[in-house]
Amino acid sequence: MSGRPQRFDLIVFDWDGTLYDSTALIGKCIQSAAADLGLPVPTDEQASYVIGLDLYQALAHAMPTLPRERYPELGQAFRRHFFAAEDQLSLFEGALDMLRHLKARHHWLAVATGKSRKGLDRLLKTPDLQGLFDGSRTADETAGKPDPTMLLQLMREFGAEPERTLMIGDTSHDLQLAINAGTASLGVGYGAHDPADLEEFGPLHICHSIPELQRWLLDHA
Repeated sequence: MSGRPQRFDLIVFDWDGTLYDSTALIGKCIQSAAADLGLPVPTDEQASYVIGLDLYQALAHAMPTLPRERYPELGQAFRRHFFAAEDQLSLFEGALDMLRHLKARHHWLAVATGKSRKGLDRLLKTPDLQGLFDGSRTADETAGKPDPTMLLQLMREFGAEPERTLMIGDTSHDLQLAINAGTASLGVGYGAHDPADLEEFGPLHICHSIPELQRWLLDHA
């Protein structure tokens, strides 16, 4: 890794809403799961706010009146709706090309996500993505965002210093994760949270499209 001009050795991406065009579906599935259980259906804003969190943490926040013992039931309802429509989803247009460019520049690429390990692995094993990421952490194998554990673990795995690590995400949970882990962050404004709400977390920049994100990374990372 020595001798390279890049500012960041390790670039860590959130998945849903950052690389993967899934935020609208996740929000709808949260709402559908609530309706299935006869709960007050969260608004679009409430449903989108919790995207990126651990599943049970997200559902509990979106439906605070639900007793804890019913969380598994709600989680099953969410998964049923999500898996029924998951094959309609894909990476944002241009994301794969961006990742390949970064890989060619010898950055370590990783994912830190609120998804389950099983769910993420199913996607990373697809032909286009296989071998593209050097590491990943999911909420069910470590602490969920914004706890810094998953990012700290990735830095230890690669021997990357906090000042040489960049976290990229579309929610305040991602940017607070970076703050808690002592790394820089980059916000994306095309995902779950309003770009104006990301500003207070001090990202280096907020990108409003994948082409803008790619340009920023190739110019500054």
